[in-house]
Amino acid sequence: MSWDGFVSGLRASVVWVMDVASVPILVYFVLINTSLLLLVVLAYLEFRAQERRRATALSWQGAGLAPGVSLLVPAYNEEAGIVTAVKSFLTLRYPRHEVVVIDDGSTDGTFARLEEAFDLVPLPRELPQEIPVRARVLGVFVPRDGRTRLLVVRKENSGKTEALNLGVNAANEPLVAMLDGDSILEPDGLLHVTRPFADDPTRMVATGGAIRPVNGSRVVSGRIVRVEMPQTWLPRIQLVEYLRAFLLGRTGWSKLGGLILISGAFGLFRRDVVVEVGGLEPGTIGEDFELVMRIHKKLRDEGRDYRIEFVPEPVSWTEVPVTAKVLRNQRRRWHRGLWETLWAYRSMLFRPRYGRIGWLALPYYWLFELLAPLLELFGIVIVPLALLLGVVNLPYAILFLVLAYGYAVLVTLSAMVVDEWAFHKHDRWRAISQTIAASVLENIGYRQATVWWRLEGWWASLRGRTHVWGVMTRTGFDEEPT
Repeated sequence: MSWDGFVSGLRASVVWVMDVASVPILVYFVLINTSLLLLVVLAYLEFRAQERRRATALSWQGAGLAPGVSLLVPAYNEEAGIVTAVKSFLTLRYPRHEVVVIDDGSTDGTFARLEEAFDLVPLPRELPQEIPVRARVLGVFVPRDGRTRLLVVRKENSGKTEALNLGVNAANEPLVAMLDGDSILEPDGLLHVTRPFADDPTRMVATGGAIRPVNGSRVVSGRIVRVEMPQTWLPRIQLVEYLRAFLLGRTGWSKLGGLILISGAFGLFRRDVVVEVGGLEPGTIGEDFELVMRIHKKLRDEGRDYRIEFVPEPVSWTEVPVTAKVLRNQRRRWHRGLWETLWAYRSMLFRPRYGRIGWLALPYYWLFELLAPLLELFGIVIVPLALLLGVVNLPYAILFLVLAYGYAVLVTLSAMVVDEWAFHKHDRWRAISQTIAASVLENIGYRQATVWWRLEGWWASLRGRTHVWGVMTRTGFDEEPT
């Protein structure tokens, strides 16, 4: 076939595709960005309601209403930040809590750092087996002083889900908080995230806390003393993502009564409910998503009245990837976990017994979370190709850019305004201008790269490839000397 013939055939194919898909492409981007904007508006309304309650928000714990909490911290090669994180957890302003660190067969100095910092000694204790755990426990350790409420469990490496299940078995309190080993909680973090359990102790089964990137901020003894923007643009863009999707988005879904995802970086659950559903599914990739979906399914199948809420107070700070390689591994893992969980619970779609979960939340996640990278890649490829071949006019291409990217920037800026109004985390115009710049730069290269990485994760799952956890290289927190 001659080159002219190839080009003619390609042009004819693109013309046919554009005739079929040009309008649906535009409609899709309008719908996805409008839905995000609606979630931002709902989050704003929730923040206003919480502002009115804030004056009495922290007074309830003095009345003896604060339920005990076990903080579960699975750790695998987390030596860079584990001591700082544990110190942060131990010194929270909360009347009754313990810290349970599960060392999942680390090969670095994770346990050695903990042993030295807290003077750990072996504890002859047999852990309960309410949730089956296959991996062998290598030892249980506590601080020598006998006062510090820290429990360190060493086990053979078998993955994060089994580590958390072992932590649930070891927990002594009625609520369990699942945290990442690189997280730092704000001093009042537990007071905020446990408040819904005190307000509605019989129905509340889980709450999720807000997550913010800690990169660049100043940390002293496990506390954020000054919020700063990350030093490089990759973490800055992720800060924008966390703001839009994790803080504002989940606040909106919580207000709608359709929250189906609580971040594994900070989620709080009733221990008895976690045991009742059999703990976390061993080997699953999206363990946080899968656990929440399993709770929804079981409790709705049984016709029980329950609540799951998101607490938008900025309570947890976590280190985000600083290199494209680590970010790629993370996004591949996230999207693979999203697909496998949605597929596992596909029977809940459009079923009356599942209410807003089956009729609103799950269809949204299928259409605007799972399929989004596939449809966006289609638009990224077909529109420039059609423009190059002269089968689409310039006004359509401009309209595509405005609706796909310009509208997305507007949504992000709206989320930033709402966040700054509610929490005032940045007191410098430079930080605000950098956030605005990051919301624009997100759409130039970064967004297209994450589209491809997410599709890689999905494709790997469809091919049945064994998942290998990428290494999340920690740089450690930016500690100042005390």
